[in-house]
Amino acid sequence: MARDFPLPPVVFNASTPTFRQRRHIPETAPSQPAASIVDEKPLLEELGINMRLVWRKTLSILHPLRSADPSIYADADLSGPFLFLLSFGLFQFLAGKLHFGVALGSATVASLFLYFVFSKISAGGPGGPDLRRCASLVGYGMLPMVIFSAVSLFLPRGGWLIFGVAMGFVLWSTRVCATLLASTAKEHRGLIAFACWLFYMLFALLVIF
Repeated sequence: MARDFPLPPVVFNASTPTFRQRRHIPETAPSQPAASIVDEKPLLEELGINMRLVWRKTLSILHPLRSADPSIYADADLSGPFLFLLSFGLFQFLAGKLHFGVALGSATVASLFLYFVFSKISAGGPGGPDLRRCASLVGYGMLPMVIFSAVSLFLPRGGWLIFGVAMGFVLWSTRVCATLLASTAKEHRGLIAFACWLFYMLFALLVIF
């Protein structure tokens, strides 16, 4: 049988040291508020990607009869060209073709070729665009080919219709790229335009076949 054992009441005196006082534990300072995330830069800005500039360059190309302003292409960014090449490969993938690597490799070869051409043209004269600028302008000239890749999804395969549409977009891309590249070598604009025409014609053949 359980028995109850009475316990005396415990009374704490004000002079009795507490556990914190006996152990000499210092008082912790109040935590500082975390830095506001509003002060942090956007992720794209930290990566060096200016989407406003990319959008301005895109709008300057979309009018096929208006010359693009070369001044806004002074900043040779590669984010816009990479986005266009990725979009081109995506539309080709929707058409049942896997051309991501071919598109990127062809753009790289074209940039190297145009840089070589400019290095020979400007030998002994004012310097032409560097390799990064050549790659940027070639990539921005891909925008009409991206549009053609999307339009080709609704065109019948074979026949003269798709070839005529392809030639129109090739000339559009050639005009954009040659105008921007030849801004420093206008006397050789025909040669530069022919090199650009060969490059964009390759992309048109990828879309057609």
